[in-house]
Amino acid sequence: MKAANDNSEGDLLMGANAIAAYLGVKPRQAYRLSYDRIIPCFKLGGTVAARRSSLNKWLAEVEKSVA
Repeated sequence: MKAANDNSEGDLLMGANAIAAYLGVKPRQAYRLSYDRIIPCFKLGGTVAARRSSLNKWLAEVEKSVA
């Protein structure tokens, strides 16, 4: 049985630069998206972080709502 908070291999993105690279936007845009709570994210010791799996789910929901 896996713990609910278990970090899948490479699922965690630490910092606006990593989130920006994953989303294909600039770091400042990624920080603004996280600050405005538009993307699913959280803080770890003052550093913005997100999970790839959460971002994928969020992107799928956004695409579905637009279509």
